[in-house]
Amino acid sequence: MIFWKYNFLLNKLNHIALILDGNKRWAKKNKLSNINGYTKGFENIKKLVTHSLSKKIPYLTIFTLSSENFNRSSINVIYEIIYDNFSKTFNDLVKEKGVKIKIFGSRKNLPNKLLEIFQNIEETSLNNKNLILNIAFNYGFKDEIKQILKNIITNEVNIKVDNDKDINNLFFLGSLPDPDILIRTGGHKRLSNFIMYNLTYTELFFTQTLWPDFSEDEFNSIINQYFNIERKYGL
Repeated sequence: MIFWKYNFLLNKLNHIALILDGNKRWAKKNKLSNINGYTKGFENIKKLVTHSLSKKIPYLTIFTLSSENFNRSSINVIYEIIYDNFSKTFNDLVKEKGVKIKIFGSRKNLPNKLLEIFQNIEETSLNNKNLILNIAFNYGFKDEIKQILKNIITNEVNIKVDNDKDINNLFFLGSLPDPDILIRTGGHKRLSNFIMYNLTYTELFFTQTLWPDFSEDEFNSIINQYFNIERKYGL
């Protein structure tokens, strides 16, 4: 059994963000197809969300597909993987575990079949409260900023620039607390255009572990490290 150590009792843990990197490299390492790698990655999402529920973590935000990756030639293969795995992965979390699903990013040019899957899971989970799972799909922070500026210029939003709440609500994560922890699997030490506005004081953890191999034990270990950090919020 893992016991979390609370050396700094003021370190609250409300929100964890994850960049899920390494599915294709995992497949190559195990001499499997990319489809096997992404399928295993979906299975691990379900496992880690279930584990987070047991730890009473109220918010998770996961980066599944960047807007840059959306332009890859393999995007149709990714769609097929999603069609086969998305509902299978998340239906149990929604119907049996009380997870609320929110999907953010551009929906421009997405196939109607995919849009229907997203709409269905969001509507089905709308009133769930046990954990909010934010899924970034076809997302990029620069695109988010461009859309915000466009909305301001065209007067589609009415804000007070000195009101933090108004500013926060311009972004996809809105009024949710900023992530306390960001975990990136797969060995790369970069943020890859992911929710930059919300990561101002987030504690960053990078692991060599490929996403399909990322375990509950390593998740717990990172959380233990977080609880032993003296957070100063820029002071």
